[in-house]
Amino acid sequence: MLGRTLPRLASVKDRVAGAAKSAVKGDEHFPALKGHPAARVHAREAAEKQAGLAAAEEEKKRGGKAATVKEFQIYRWNPDAHGRPFLQSYFVDLGTCGPMVLDVLQKIKSEHDSTLAFRRSCREGICGSCSMNIDGVNMVACLKPIDTDTSTATMITPLPHMYVVKDLVVDLTNLYQQYKSIEPWLKTKRPAPEGREHAQSPGERRKLDGLYECILCACCSTACPSYWWNSEDFLGPAALLHAYRWVSDSRDDYGGQRIQALSEGWDGAG
Repeated sequence: MLGRTLPRLASVKDRVAGAAKSAVKGDEHFPALKGHPAARVHAREAAEKQAGLAAAEEEKKRGGKAATVKEFQIYRWNPDAHGRPFLQSYFVDLGTCGPMVLDVLQKIKSEHDSTLAFRRSCREGICGSCSMNIDGVNMVACLKPIDTDTSTATMITPLPHMYVVKDLVVDLTNLYQQYKSIEPWLKTKRPAPEGREHAQSPGERRKLDGLYECILCACCSTACPSYWWNSEDFLGPAALLHAYRWVSDSRDDYGGQRIQALSEGWDGAG
């Protein structure tokens, strides 16, 4: 947590040594790592990297600054390599990085490993591109502050129960097709007044608060067990929220037809 006294760097070095041993034997907490030859290579690389960072941190401590090196375990999988997925450890000096998890990922990609794949764009929580699972919780990386407790590693994996394209990039084709199926645009039987838009009172507009803000990051849908097991027939929370947004819009003339289409074409209850 912010403000917490950071532990000595020795504890980080101990975890690196433990990670190397675990990679050789096979990590019980991540079965896909067992026997993976890259795991041993990455464990050695992580230890070497940490040794260099340790020297830098010792120099910092002489100047009265606390160690800020933190381990990030990131899911890696390359379809072209025909291998199994594994967790790769990266050690980042938080003193040279921005405050959000996306800042860490961009630093790793630009300074440590250019092969790391992930989506990002706005860096402001507007586009939803950088959605992923961070320490077991789905969220957008640009809005997730880094856990500055260096005694524990931060684990970053793709959104769960989705086809992985590479590393942290998942295939969102099905989600977007479902979103398209609800016809997320205004449908009216009457034209708007010439030179103007369809009018809406402030009260009618307020009914849409909490509905239109969805950025289609897919964090909610990929956290929904019903969507995991039945994503071909169940629209999921994100698409259903958008469907309700248009049903609730006072300017739309096709609310009844929208509800009928949802009832007949999709399983709305999962």
